[in-house]
Amino acid sequence: MNRKAIVALTIAGSDNSGGAGIQADLKTFTRLGVYGTSALTCVVAEHPGRVSSIAAIDPELVAEQIKLVFEAFPVGAVKTGMLFSSGIIRQVAKQLGKRRGLKLVVDPVMVATSGAALLKPEAERAMAKLLFPQAALVTPNLDEAARLVGKKLRNSEQAKEAALELAKKWKVPFLVKGGHLMLAKAEDYLAWPNGKLKTFTAIRCKGVQTHGTGCTYSAAICAGLAKGLSLESSVGAGKRFITRAIQRHLRIGRYTPLNHLSA
Repeated sequence: MNRKAIVALTIAGSDNSGGAGIQADLKTFTRLGVYGTSALTCVVAEHPGRVSSIAAIDPELVAEQIKLVFEAFPVGAVKTGMLFSSGIIRQVAKQLGKRRGLKLVVDPVMVATSGAALLKPEAERAMAKLLFPQAALVTPNLDEAARLVGKKLRNSEQAKEAALELAKKWKVPFLVKGGHLMLAKAEDYLAWPNGKLKTFTAIRCKGVQTHGTGCTYSAAICAGLAKGLSLESSVGAGKRFITRAIQRHLRIGRYTPLNHLSA
């Protein structure tokens, strides 16, 4: 029996530990019934507790990967993750700019959970200038949103204001993830350029490592968009998916990775 596949593309780095990056994205796509394709931007040697080293893929090779995926597959939606350099960002923006009506989720991956910067200032500027305007949604975590607005975000009201400010500035929806606020519940704030704001709330799962949650969340949203769901429905479904992946986490040695395939 022939089945028409729904296809999504992730443009991101490789996490050899399997919890984040393209590994997390492809697991998420598979679990949600979407055929996953990928374009690799960098190779990261890491485990959930430490990043050892990062090697970038040549920007031209990144562009070639994207080009060939679009030649062969009817891509329904795209997400970007760790893009590493301004050179890669320019090539990604150039390739995606050729696709009219593209549903693009930009996960900025500017600041690690530890607070360490993952992009140099020139790469941050290139991402904002070249990719944000193409996006159907941008999904910064709290630290990334703070970096984008230029001030610390200490509570939910400030996070909401930042989401609205960024959506208005870039004229695209922004989802500011509020997990780092450590509220009683896990809250995220979706803002539209017209000033509309919606809060997504879930139970907070304590004592679980959060490695790969941002990648997984944005991949789940991308899968929803590829299936034809509205942005609001895709974010809601993504929120439920990431919550289940955390709740049903695995125990492997001293680590508690997300359980993508049981979410």
